[in-house]
Amino acid sequence: MTHKLLVADDEPNIVISLEYLMKREGYNVLVATDGIQALEMIQRERPALVLLDVMMPGKTGFEVCQEVRADASLDGVRILMLTAKGRENDVSKGLALGADGYMTKPFSTRELVEKVRKLIGAAS
Repeated sequence: MTHKLLVADDEPNIVISLEYLMKREGYNVLVATDGIQALEMIQRERPALVLLDVMMPGKTGFEVCQEVRADASLDGVRILMLTAKGRENDVSKGLALGADGYMTKPFSTRELVEKVRKLIGAAS
């Protein structure tokens, strides 16, 4: 079964590279370019995993994460925060709001692929 994965980021270059990388790994990739669109897609598509940027227009990644975790029907959706905000308090906040993982940009594509596999494995 091909797992659905949502890339939620407002930076076009990051979206393009993540979309390419995840499709190459065999995932069905959806894209959202702001927080409001990301939340709507999560509710409609129920992806196995969301690669979620923190700093986005509309709603921040933190707000999206909090709303997903408040919705019991979305319990199976895993969230990996991908962000330039790497300060200890940002990481703590993301994890406290219910993110399943947190990676700071720039990140190694190999590490990202490994993390995605682990999180999707946990969701299955």
